[in-house]
Amino acid sequence: MANKKPDIRFQGFTEEWEQKQLKEMGDTYGGLTGKTKEDFGHGDAQFVTYMNVFTNPVATSEGIDHVEIDSSQNEVKKGDIFFTTSSETPDEVGMSSVWLEDKPNTYLNSFCFGYRPKIEIDPYFSAYLMRSPRMRESFYFLAQGISRFNISKNKAMEIETSLPTLDEQEKIGEFFQQLDELIEGKEQELEKLRQIRLALLDKMFPSVDDANENRGGYNKLIHSILQKFGLTYNPRPNCPAIRFSGFTEPWKESSLESVFDFSLPHYSFSRDHLNYDIGEVLIIHYGDILTKFGAIAAAGYDDIPFITDGIMSEYKKSRLLDGDIIFADTAEDEAVGKVIEIRTNNNLVVAGLHTFVARPKIKFAPYFQGYYLNSSAYHFQLLPLMQGIKVLSINKSAIGNTKVFYPSSFDEQKKIGDFFYNFDELISSKQQEIIKHKTIKQSLFTKMFVN
Repeated sequence: MANKKPDIRFQGFTEEWEQKQLKEMGDTYGGLTGKTKEDFGHGDAQFVTYMNVFTNPVATSEGIDHVEIDSSQNEVKKGDIFFTTSSETPDEVGMSSVWLEDKPNTYLNSFCFGYRPKIEIDPYFSAYLMRSPRMRESFYFLAQGISRFNISKNKAMEIETSLPTLDEQEKIGEFFQQLDELIEGKEQELEKLRQIRLALLDKMFPSVDDANENRGGYNKLIHSILQKFGLTYNPRPNCPAIRFSGFTEPWKESSLESVFDFSLPHYSFSRDHLNYDIGEVLIIHYGDILTKFGAIAAAGYDDIPFITDGIMSEYKKSRLLDGDIIFADTAEDEAVGKVIEIRTNNNLVVAGLHTFVARPKIKFAPYFQGYYLNSSAYHFQLLPLMQGIKVLSINKSAIGNTKVFYPSSFDEQKKIGDFFYNFDELISSKQQEIIKHKTIKQSLFTKMFVN
């Protein structure tokens, strides 16, 4: 068979890679057989789950479940490669994972098959080789089915791949392992930031229910960051548990309808009125609020439709102003009642389907209400007001009667609003950093393996 070279490789390696079929390099074996639902979840043996194989290039010891010891089953061994045999889409068939544990009485789930190399292959190299674009494409073309797709392990063994020397395999495997560890570390940092954000949203706004003072479960995490952000912990009635130093006055308490006007004209726009390419005015529907925005709609208007120019003259009164709040009054879960605060960036904006608008009667600092009305300190009031089974809804008269708190000090409002806005910017930058590293990884996948 022909030998080839990758486009990018480590210095000192010049030899062509040797091309082989998988069946020349190893043998297959099946997963668990003859089991019923009652056989799982107990016993002194374990098996590697389907999702463990599907999700991880290297299977984890956490992704196992229990089953009874059964000598008739195939035990997995260190260095084995697992392949999924079935999926709902053809591009997800044949996902692979390498097993690096040395655990006796460990089997493979029944929706995967195992592959045991009979030649020496670096396990980390094989983990990434089997998920390289060339191998994924090969499995894709073997997928058969309509509503669910499957592969034959015999056909899979006819797939050709290429191997470098063992020394080069080890270099490549170590490189991608370290890159994955870097990405995982950044994802953990991102998750920690998200936890901190949720905890602070819960603690930096007062709750109408003092019994909920300890909601969130992140007290230790919160206390560890107070000094870093110039915050103090001092829970008092009608005050947030955590606030910026120098602010001590109790917050004002009011009904939402006392500080917001719900009477802004709201028109229904048909699909004939919408255009995704051109138009004068952007329209934000409930789905945009639930999925495309955080607390603030200041940017990121991508994929938001326009109202066609010809009809907007009669809807001028419904155009939104900076500081207006749009509520989503419908959702499939408890996200109903989620809001965005409008910051138009000179865009003309109206509210669309399954929404209603609240316009402040008094001046609030930018971003403050967007974050407050999305916090659990406020939002938990909406839970008993939600109606429906499969789709939940809430009406504006019920929301108007909910209680809200806000500091009389504009400066304190501004500090809180700016704090969360900047925190979200930090989270967004971390997300972009992770995307960048994953993009680099995918690019290197196409260059560091033979295609």
